[in-house]
Amino acid sequence: MKIRIITKKFTLTDDVREWVEKKLAKLNKFFPEDTEATVALSSTKIGERIELTIYRNGSIFRSEVADKDYKCALDTAMENIERQIRKNRTRLEKKIHVKKEVFAESELAEAEDAIEIAKVKRFEMHAMTVEEAILQMNLLNHGFYMFLNSESGRYNVVYKRDDNQYGVIEPIE
Repeated sequence: MKIRIITKKFTLTDDVREWVEKKLAKLNKFFPEDTEATVALSSTKIGERIELTIYRNGSIFRSEVADKDYKCALDTAMENIERQIRKNRTRLEKKIHVKKEVFAESELAEAEDAIEIAKVKRFEMHAMTVEEAILQMNLLNHGFYMFLNSESGRYNVVYKRDDNQYGVIEPIE
């Protein structure tokens, strides 16, 4: 697995790097060597935060965990990834043909008088079915996912409702 470690307000020592690589090696049973993993380590006021993102065959597995210690946070993040893989195993086996895309949610920050855009992320949209978009949304652990619908050729949004069902937002022609 190709591992990239990003830090923010966190000192990355050789020991920490080796420990992270050793822990992520346990996921090799699920992924081949050319799989890309990104680990973002950051310090907060209450402890450490880890964002673990794994890219493989068009799928993105993601977990974000905050804990008092980065080791505990990484353990929990890895458990979340393994749970996602096991939960969606049969769907993932069928999904191998899907092209790779990068999705990231835009984050908005609100000021007192005006809305300020704090971050803009761009990603490629590839055609997929509603079911594939819901799977991708669940793998990212997001509440919504925007995609290009392969059936209609239009941009749609799938989202998870409060009653644990899914909704689709389609534009009117």
